[in-house]
Amino acid sequence: MTNNDILRRIRYCFDLKDNAVLKIFSLAEFEATAEQVSGWLKKEEDEGFLKMRDKELAAFLNGFISYKRGKRDGEQPAPESNLNNNMVFQKLRIALNLKAGDILAIFEQAGFIISQHELSAFFRKPSHKNYRECKDQVLRNFLMGLQHQLRPDANGGTGSTS
Repeated sequence: MTNNDILRRIRYCFDLKDNAVLKIFSLAEFEATAEQVSGWLKKEEDEGFLKMRDKELAAFLNGFISYKRGKRDGEQPAPESNLNNNMVFQKLRIALNLKAGDILAIFEQAGFIISQHELSAFFRKPSHKNYRECKDQVLRNFLMGLQHQLRPDANGGTGSTS
């Protein structure tokens, strides 16, 4: 999944308007313009498409944590320059304050069955012997399950599993 795909899916799941997306970036103390947001949300083949870098998605996810849970006191965490699916998954878990059972239920909504042991492996440190890389399919199914949970009557949008 590309960073743009992840942003589009989160925006759709939570029905975020462009001004909310801009607010989320500002909560992470990251300056994003309406033109950038518009470009990031376009499909690759559309004119005006902008490829979203890891640092920009990390800033959005950090802001999303503040948006959902409240801004923490003091200095805000700096956005990571390199992001992987495990980090994206972890940031979404924090933002939504999800426990293992909640995440398993979200996967079930997408028809994707995973054990609690498999799930915990995604949130371990990469140096841990039981660490497991979160593949695109896992992250895609998590976002799909969120979509089914939050927008059960919505059809279309970013609901494709490609």
